[in-house]
Amino acid sequence: MQIFDSTIKDILTERLANLEAHFEADVLFYFGGMMPGLEKFFRDAIEKLKEDEDGAKQRLVIVLNTPGGSAETVEKMVEIIRFHYSEVNFIVPDVAMSAGTIFCMSGDKIYMDYSSSLGPIDPQVDNGKGFVPALGYLDQVEKLLEKAKDGSITNAEFLILQSQDLAMLNQYEQQKNLTITLLKKWLVEYKFRNWTVHNSSLEKNGQPVTLEEKEKRAEEIARMLGDNKLWHSHGRFISANTLQTLVKLKIEDYSADLKMRQLIRSYNDLLIEYIRKNNQLAFMHSRYIF
Repeated sequence: MQIFDSTIKDILTERLANLEAHFEADVLFYFGGMMPGLEKFFRDAIEKLKEDEDGAKQRLVIVLNTPGGSAETVEKMVEIIRFHYSEVNFIVPDVAMSAGTIFCMSGDKIYMDYSSSLGPIDPQVDNGKGFVPALGYLDQVEKLLEKAKDGSITNAEFLILQSQDLAMLNQYEQQKNLTITLLKKWLVEYKFRNWTVHNSSLEKNGQPVTLEEKEKRAEEIARMLGDNKLWHSHGRFISANTLQTLVKLKIEDYSADLKMRQLIRSYNDLLIEYIRKNNQLAFMHSRYIF
């Protein structure tokens, strides 16, 4: 087993080096949920990369595989990477859901192919029994309130509505507002910073893009990604094509770039197989961490 693990490690190290050379960047792979307590390990992994004698790189590429997690944790992770790097790009070979999608929105670029997915930005909140999707919960309460208003609510539904914890509902509302605030800030500050001229509007083609226009577009994206009525499911897989055509979000689609696709998949798929074989819930990999 030690020989097997050593061989896998050597192969992955070589494939990681190929990725770093291709993107001219430090590369960090992350697999797993993003929950409170992760911040220190993530900080240490980033600082280790920057301690390198070749630590002059200002570009970081994060290969991300995650079901989501805490928006607050993601906010701290973004603060950590932006302290050290002026450019941060994300590669999503498989899925980055919920808070993982929020994380990607802090990047300068998001790389996906035709099989990659992001998800609706429904932050996970601990209700004392486990983590639940905040926006989905609020939507259900809103439906009960509408039924109470028009007099169609049943006795059973009224009891459910009556039993709601107002403090918890307020926390869910705050999570919703936090998510929108973070996306607006990050999209304008990072993803849209090189968007200086209109190129997709016939009326404004060639005209300068104003800060107000960037903020409006960022809020539209944030609200669309958080609209449960649009996606119908917290676990909905949103493809690169849908993000570009429906959400109008620029994605670096490498589906037709066979060289890049092979470079990313040969690294990601082997590492995912290794993680699952060892039943690991979270995993980080860089040229210094395995």
